[in-house]
Amino acid sequence: MRVISYTAVMLYLAQVHKNEFLDQPQLRLLARQEAENMWAMIPEEAFILLGKGNSLTENLLVLLELSPTGDIERLEEATNWVLDLVQTYLTTGITPEFLQQEAERAEQWRQNLTLQNQDLARRSLELEARREQIQALEESLKREKNGTYNDVGAESEIV
Repeated sequence: MRVISYTAVMLYLAQVHKNEFLDQPQLRLLARQEAENMWAMIPEEAFILLGKGNSLTENLLVLLELSPTGDIERLEEATNWVLDLVQTYLTTGITPEFLQQEAERAEQWRQNLTLQNQDLARRSLELEARREQIQALEESLKREKNGTYNDVGAESEIV
C-alpha cells in the first residue's frame, strides 16, 4: 500500500474494495483529475480506508474529493458521471483512434505552418536584401549622374 501526499483538493475516481485483513471497506484510487477534461490514471495501488461504519457495495465506482490533508471531503457514486461521459464522448463517435488521428492532423498542420512561416521569413529577408541592393544602385546612379553633371558644368564654364 502507498501513502499519498496531497497538495490541494483533488477529485479522484475510485473503486470500493473490502480490506480482508481489517474487515472494512476501502477505496482503490484509479484516476485523478488533472484539469477540467483531463484525467491521469494512477498506475500503482493506492488505497484509502473508509472505516467499518461505511457500507458501500463491493466494486462500486465512486468519485471522491480529497482535502489537502487526505480527508474525504465528498463521496458520491460515479454512475451519473460515467453515463455523462458515455453521452458526451462515446455516442458521438469519438474514439481513441479518432482522437489520435486528430492529434496527428493537428501536428501536421503545426509543422506545415512552421514551414510556411520559415519560408515567409526567408522571403522577407530576400526582399529586404533586394531592397537594399536597389537603394545602393539608386544612390550609385545618383552619384554618377551628379558627377557627370558637375563635369559637364565645369567644361561649359571653361569654354
